[in-house]
Order: sequence, then C-alpha cells, then structure tokens
Amino acid sequence: MISTSAPPDAEFTRRTQPYRRELLAHCYRMLGSPHDAEDSVQETYLRAWRSFGAFEGRSSVRTWLYRIATNVCLTALEHHGRRVLPSGLGAPGTDPSAPPAAAPADVRWLQPMPDAQVAPDPAGVVVARDSLRLALIACLQHLNGRQRAVLLLRDVLGMPAADVAGVLDTSTAAVKSALQRARARLAEVAVAAEQAVPPSEPGQRALLEEYMTAFRRADPAAIERLLHRDAVLEMPPSATWFAGKRTCAAYLAGQVLGTPGEWLMFPAPANGQLAAVAYHRQSDGVYRAFGVAVLTTTKDSIVRITAFGDPELVTAFGFAPVLG
Repeated sequence: MISTSAPPDAEFTRRTQPYRRELLAHCYRMLGSPHDAEDSVQETYLRAWRSFGAFEGRSSVRTWLYRIATNVCLTALEHHGRRVLPSGLGAPGTDPSAPPAAAPADVRWLQPMPDAQVAPDPAGVVVARDSLRLALIACLQHLNGRQRAVLLLRDVLGMPAADVAGVLDTSTAAVKSALQRARARLAEVAVAAEQAVPPSEPGQRALLEEYMTAFRRADPAAIERLLHRDAVLEMPPSATWFAGKRTCAAYLAGQVLGTPGEWLMFPAPANGQLAAVAYHRQSDGVYRAFGVAVLTTTKDSIVRITAFGDPELVTAFGFAPVLG
C-alpha cells in the first residue's frame, strides 16, 4: 500500500501510462467516438491520480484502471443515446439520382478511430484490429451499457468473470447472465458478410491505391470494377445509404466523383481497416478537408464504403485542414 498523503507523480506515471492506448481503445468500443473516448480516458486518469495514494493492490493496476474507465463510460452512456450509421436508421435508398436525405437533428453518428491512436503491441495486433472494426462497433451500440461492458471485458479483453464482477461491482452470476444476453443480441444484429480482410494482406494497399486513383481521375468505371456485387455505401451525416453494386456505383458517378482532379485522398488506416482522408477542390481551386472514408474489403473488392463527411475528422487523423 502507498501511504504518502499525495500521489507520487513519477510512480503513478510509471505504473499507469503503459495502459493509456488500450484504455482509449476500450473507451472507444464503449462509446463509438474517439473524442468521447479521449475525454473518458482523461477523466479516468484524473480519478486514478486522485485515488492512487489509497490503491492497495488487491487487483492489478490494469484491472483497477479498467474499473475506473468502464464506470466513467457507463456514466457517459446514461446521458447520451447510442451512436449509429445510416444503415441503422432505415432501409437503403433506391434512387441514386435523388438528393441525399438529411438525418434527424438528434442523431449521434458513430465515428472512425485512427489506428495510430490505439496501435497495440505486436502480440495483440490481430485481436485489437478485429475488435475495432466499424461493423462491430456499430453492433455494440445495440447493447445497453452494462451488456456492452461485460461483452468487451470478457470476450475482447479476456478478463475472468470474477474480475469483471469486481469491475462492475456485481456478482459473477450476473456477469455470466449479462454476457449470455449480450452475445445473443449481438448475434441478432451482426452482419455476417462483414468479414474484412486485414489491411496488411497482400494486395490490400493496391486496392486502396486503386480506389483513391479512381476518385482522383473521376473514373466511374474503375469504381464500379472495385465494388463487390453486394457493396454498401454509407455517407454520414446524410441518412441516405445504398446497397448493391449498381446503385452504389450510379450514386458515386452521378453525385460524387465530379471531374478529374476534384478529389485528393491519402492513406490513413482506421478501425483496423483500409481508410483514406479526403480533400475536395473548391471553386477557388483550394483543396479543403472533406472527411474520412473507411473501407471494408475482400481480397479483391470493396464490400462497404463508410464515408464520414466531417472535415474535423481529417485534422483528428493528423492531416492539414487545407492543401494549397
């Protein structure tokens, strides 16, 4: 037990700092927003710092931090509704020539997480990457806060049920029951087709390059070749989304691609998937940040494009807001 009246900052940093990235990933899985996740991690470390002098070591520092972080997230979830993607709001659009529909004002969108912010140790790369897929994060939003926490702590982090019970201040039996319900609910809403090929697989970088080049050249035929027959296109903050290669390709060709040189894109991995930040050329000839496109892919095609039209995401990914 640490008995000093004030927390020894150097010791606190030494023992807690190694867990910051994985705590950020955990809070993102819970909340669906990098910004909210960062706020929760900051609050976690503030609470941990304040109570570090009384930490008795009855659990590991890691488990202790997860307890604080999980409860911070649960409190946050009490005040906010779930985050969604357009496909969670209704049926896909059928007219690719129609103007995109605006979403209700109270919709809170799921947001992408830059890989660079949560890059794990090499031994945990596969587990971390799979647990950050956009499709999984979207599915988790269908669980209530405690179910979400139990599922993540047990199935993603591999904590024993007794440790999870300690984190949530409940019984082991309650943890097992919540996990069973969470798994069942997740199975109901999961999208079976969304088994993305890891971005490190051979050919995946080439696939991303072809996608970015097709936009730069405004080449609808190239885009159509890249799309899987069951492709899905989502474009938050628009509520409109499309399903099926022909409809997606027709929308991109008719309303997005424009003329050669309108778009510039740069690789920016997100959620353990291929992704790119996008800039759009304005009437003054200046390229301004548009947003981030996250791709779900097979070995040779794109199954889903989730194009987040939010310029602030570009700077959050470490890129400039304007290109000369």
